[in-house]
Amino acid sequence: MTEEKNGAVDEHPKEKQRGPVVLRRERRDELTTTDQRLLDSRGPTDWVHTDPWRVLRIQAEFVEGFGALAEVPSAVTVFGSARTGRDHPEYQIGRDLGAALAQAGFATITGGGPGAMEAVNRGCSEAGGFSVGLGIELPFEQGLNPWVDLGVNFRYFFVRKTMFIKYSQAFICLPGGFGTLDELFEALTLVQTKKVTKFPVVLFGTHYWQGLYDWIKSSVLEGGKVGEKDLALLHLTDDIEDAVRVVKEAHQAWADAH
Repeated sequence: MTEEKNGAVDEHPKEKQRGPVVLRRERRDELTTTDQRLLDSRGPTDWVHTDPWRVLRIQAEFVEGFGALAEVPSAVTVFGSARTGRDHPEYQIGRDLGAALAQAGFATITGGGPGAMEAVNRGCSEAGGFSVGLGIELPFEQGLNPWVDLGVNFRYFFVRKTMFIKYSQAFICLPGGFGTLDELFEALTLVQTKKVTKFPVVLFGTHYWQGLYDWIKSSVLEGGKVGEKDLALLHLTDDIEDAVRVVKEAHQAWADAH
C-alpha cells in the first residue's frame, strides 16, 4: 500500500516507532507512550499478564534456574509417577536407585513432587547425596517433597525442561504417566537430533515399559519413521546396578571426550 504526498506516490507509509517496533497506518494512533505507561501508576493491572511482560518473567526464571543449579555436581534426572504410594514396591525401588546414584557420585534431580520423585530424592538424601527438586506451578497443590536439598519452583514447563536437560548426564524413567512420557520423548528427540550428546535414556521396569518399546520397534521402526540407531537410544532394565553402570559409562565417555 502506498500514500500520496503533494500529488506524488510515497512508497514509504507514515509510521511511528516504539523502540524496535514499527507501527503503520491505524496502528500509529496510540494515545500514550511506553514511558508514560510505565511511570503512570494509575489504571488497570492487566499489563502484568501481557506477553511482553511474560518475556521478562521467563527470562527471570532462566536466570534464577541457571544461578541455582550452576554448581550442582554431575547429576542424573529420574522421572516417575507422582501417584506412586509409599507402600508400593516402586517407591522402594526409587529409594534404592537414589541411594545407588548418590553412592556412585551423582546428584539426583527429580520433579520435586511426591511418589516416585520423593522416593528418589529420599534415597539420595539418606545416602548423603545431593538431592535436587525442580517443581512446577500446577492448578492443584503439590509442593516440593521434604527430601529435596535444593529446590527451585518454576512457572513455565519449558524453562523447567531446559534445567532437566542442561544439568543432567542421563535420564532414568521409572514407571510414570504423561509427564514422564513427555520428558522421555523430548530427551529422545534431543539425543536423536544431536542437540545433546552422550545422554543415555534408561527405562527402568521392563514389565511396565516393554509394551511401549515393542510398539516403537514393530510400528515406528518397521514403518521407517526411526532407524535402528534411534531404537538403540533406549535401554531397558530391571536392575539398579545395570542402570547405574549405563550412566557411569556414558559419563566417562563424555569426560574422556572433553
